Amino acid sequence: MTGIGNVAALGGTESAAGQGIDTLRGVRLWLWSVTALVFLMVIVGGATRLTESGLSITEWKVITGILPPLTEAAWFVEFEKYKQIPQYAELFPTMTLGQFQTIFFWEWGHRILGRVIGLAFALPLAVFWLRGVLPSALKPKLVGLLALGGLQGAVGWWMVKSGLTGRVEVAQERLAIHLLLASITLTCLVWLAVGLKPKAAEVVRAASRLKATAVAIVVLTLVQIGLGGLVAGLRAGYTYNTWPLMDGHFIPPVENLARLSPVWANLLDNVTTVQFNHRMTAYALFALALWHAVDALRNAAGTSAAKRAIVVAGLVACQAVIGIVTLVYVVPLHAALTHQGFAMVVLGMAVVHARRMAEEKV
Repeated sequence: MTGIGNVAALGGTESAAGQGIDTLRGVRLWLWSVTALVFLMVIVGGATRLTESGLSITEWKVITGILPPLTEAAWFVEFEKYKQIPQYAELFPTMTLGQFQTIFFWEWGHRILGRVIGLAFALPLAVFWLRGVLPSALKPKLVGLLALGGLQGAVGWWMVKSGLTGRVEVAQERLAIHLLLASITLTCLVWLAVGLKPKAAEVVRAASRLKATAVAIVVLTLVQIGLGGLVAGLRAGYTYNTWPLMDGHFIPPVENLARLSPVWANLLDNVTTVQFNHRMTAYALFALALWHAVDALRNAAGTSAAKRAIVVAGLVACQAVIGIVTLVYVVPLHAALTHQGFAMVVLGMAVVHARRMAEEKV
């Protein structure tokens, strides 16, 4: 399929294809810019979690919450609200106002960035829409992404609420869902942005299998990110800080992996099981990416598909090394943030590869 043909297929109209590369270039730049903001959001969110800042703002004020406290009296009011939740009483009973302000600004910055992303998506969307720039088939996808962003904000507050009563941190399953939604948003943005710059497809032997494997890598990467959210929520990275063994075992004893009842609760609440699943999925992802790269070299040597497959496998390997370092050194802040941020790099490249593979010919 030619480049013009791809654009026409996306837009469903000849007029969309005929608008020219400059117009579509603007839409692509916009989508890539929002992607960068989502990437930054994931990093800031990770820092918020690792600095125990996520519960410092105990209310969700969509409009008035834009401004932080501006007077000393206002700061004391916010501090008193924080003192009412279990996290303060059980973990930080000696916290000073200055220390509270530090964690407050992490959470406030996270929320403000969420609002910025919403505006950075909604306003250009309205402009492009009104100017008649957007291909018709792209419009519902962009509206869906806007709705996904709104859902992400609601899930973020749902997550925070879980830590305000009865526990000293947010529920790990809600944290994982929050991170996974951000990752899905990034996936959709990259998929659409790449698709708006079509290239002439190469003829690739075994293209159908390679396409399926490329998509499987994206899906497994998302699963691994979700499992990483559970690890972060349970602070599972602070246990079993050796590799490749966990307390002397490659596979921990069954009584450790299934010590909770009902059995399924171990998938969410058992530190041993959660970390083990994260490790095993990492091995599976690396094996899949490596096999895919070898398969691409055998059946598409010299093509851009093979080159991308090698890059994906290399990034997965790098991420595994970063994860091991983070674990062995007991989750230092810089390593943990690098691990979380690099997961988005792996995901982004995997999506680029899968999107391009979707254009390849058998």
